[in-house]
Amino acid sequence: MKRRCGDFQEWAADQNKQHLITKTMAKLDHHQVTLEVGKVIQQGQQSKGLTQKDLAMKINEKLQGTVDYKSGQAIPNNQVLGKIQRAIGFKF
Repeated sequence: MKRRCGDFQEWAADQNKQHLITKTMAKLDHHQVTLEVGKVIQQGQQSKGLTQKDLAMKINEKLQGTVDYKSGQAIPNNQVLGKIQRAIGFKF
């Protein structure tokens, strides 16, 4: 590993690819959806009779993505939230 002026340069041992990680990349702070959003999603699912898998298929997203939104672990994406709102018929 080679260090240079606050930035780190890393080289994979078995590859010739160079990965540069800067201070700003290391300090990215993302907000997560609230648990209130998860509760609304759960209520909408129950009212429509959808399982998590059904909801994921309906909005064309991965199952883990819908689980993350319900548990408050997801980083909000307006497109995905819009798809969920249309699928369950509830607004956030």
